[in-house]
Amino acid sequence: MEDKSRPQILVVDDTKPNIEVLVGVLEQENYDVHVALSGKRALELAERSLPDLILLDVMMPEMDGYETFRRLREIPSCKNIPVIFLTAQAESDSEMKGLSLGADDYVTKPFNQGLLRLRIRNHLERKFFRDRLLDLVDERTVQLSQKTKDLQKTLQVMLTSLGALAEFRDNETGTHLRRTQMIVKKLAQVMSQYDAFKKELPDEETIEEYAIAAPLHDIGKVGIPDDILRKTGALSLEERMMMKKHTILGYQVLLSATQELNNNPMVIIAANIAKFHHEKWDGSGYPLGLSGNAIPLCARMMAVADVYDALVSKRVYKNALSHEESVRIIREGSGTHFDPEVVRAFESFADDLPELYKGFAD
Repeated sequence: MEDKSRPQILVVDDTKPNIEVLVGVLEQENYDVHVALSGKRALELAERSLPDLILLDVMMPEMDGYETFRRLREIPSCKNIPVIFLTAQAESDSEMKGLSLGADDYVTKPFNQGLLRLRIRNHLERKFFRDRLLDLVDERTVQLSQKTKDLQKTLQVMLTSLGALAEFRDNETGTHLRRTQMIVKKLAQVMSQYDAFKKELPDEETIEEYAIAAPLHDIGKVGIPDDILRKTGALSLEERMMMKKHTILGYQVLLSATQELNNNPMVIIAANIAKFHHEKWDGSGYPLGLSGNAIPLCARMMAVADVYDALVSKRVYKNALSHEESVRIIREGSGTHFDPEVVRAFESFADDLPELYKGFAD
């Protein structure tokens, strides 16, 4: 039975007298010694129970030490095991070959037992220090990963709270944020499967960033006066112009945040949504009158989500439309108000929305 409290040494040699000498020296040092009489057996033992160090004879039948070493390094778990080649004095010219393959050291026969002990001890100490360092790196990596997740979660909560702040000042409800967020996420999930959008939506992380950013689409409304924002009647031309400024105000707020957050991609997406979600596919929207693919994809998705939710929602100034009527309006807006590809993605799950909305009741 192996004693894992002691360093594990694997001796590979086909000559029993050599093995007896080596085992005697190593056991005096209180090492746990294992023996292989061939390269093939050595590979089996090394992979099954990783040794801390291998003493490997060069000259063996069938599979010599060099070939054994090459195959050993092909085993992922064995790549970093220190290997000391054992060779006869007459074979010292082969030292260059062994070291060029990546061996850690060479010891010649007959063995100088004191020198052998010293070299083994030094290599084991280096291995243990390296293993400890790798353990510390892994430990710190896990800690940093958790801290990054915690910070990302904190940022997510802050962004959602900021979005809610804008909604609470408006006549819309807080559930508008969660419903439009859900639609944007589903749009991103569907469109990530379209070849044309795989580059913009390469993975789940990006899809999640789109969803987290969505609730900030109207953050700029915090800069709009209450008498305009909460007005139930028709807005005057001047008031409409002021209301439209919420896109620029939101973009400016979030753009300044990206500089403080090292260009966090989620905040950049939020800034683009805030600025461009009222743009239209045909160029008739605001604030810049962008058209087609010049409008960021995240904003094109938000446009559909925002309009659909507004259509099916009851407000003090309007009654709610039916789901069917709202989908018809979205469909009719394809190619003018909305990106046709976003509408296509929307239609793929539109029938599920009435049921999904039950979980987001006002």
